[in-house]
Amino acid sequence: MSQQNSGQMIQVPNKLAAKVGGGRLGAIDATAIAKAEAALKSLSGNFAQWLADEIAKLEAARQDVRARGAHAETMEGLYLRAHDLKGLGATYGFPIITRIAASLCRLTEDKEKRSLAPLGLVDAHIDAIKAAVRDDIRDDEHPVGKALAKELEARVSETGA
Repeated sequence: MSQQNSGQMIQVPNKLAAKVGGGRLGAIDATAIAKAEAALKSLSGNFAQWLADEIAKLEAARQDVRARGAHAETMEGLYLRAHDLKGLGATYGFPIITRIAASLCRLTEDKEKRSLAPLGLVDAHIDAIKAAVRDDIRDDEHPVGKALAKELEARVSETGA
């Protein structure tokens, strides 16, 4: 009995690749990147104020928790402010803030357990973020920044978050 090859290979065009890079894998428009970098640089003079505004919002959320108690609504506000800083810290030139805010987000991300987050540990995260700006500790290459971030992350891990 002879074997007959009844299969046929059909090559389907990759429409997604064509849309994002003209069919070339990893194609990047260098002009668009240069424009984006220039726009970011022109805005960088505002970063210090914007960062201060975000930290003030986080502090206000902390004060709301203190005044009204740790419950779903107040802890949601605190989580959202931390989440904003997690996304903006590095953009504003403080990747250490992104790291610390990520740790605070991890501590408070579970909606069912937010109100159980140890408030002393929440405070430690917020105080560390404020200290990073005050002392111009921008990344974890700084020994204090590295030690702070590692200790906070270890404490969050101990909570089971």
